[in-house]
Amino acid sequence: MKEILLFTQILVSASIVVFILIQSKGTGFGRSLSGASFTRRGLEQIVFKLSFVLVIFFIIISISLLFV
Repeated sequence: MKEILLFTQILVSASIVVFILIQSKGTGFGRSLSGASFTRRGLEQIVFKLSFVLVIFFIIISISLLFV
């Protein structure tokens, strides 16, 4: 059980790194072309929310590893 949780934690942490690197600093996916829009839309919003979900999932896995 511990090995499965550890492997899942490694996969989730790699996914978090990828999703954070996808997010551009300063300009978003569509902001570089449109100019004044500062709201997240479409793919940018999905990546932003999914990164938070992955971080929460990572924390849950980390806490569960303490008790296994």
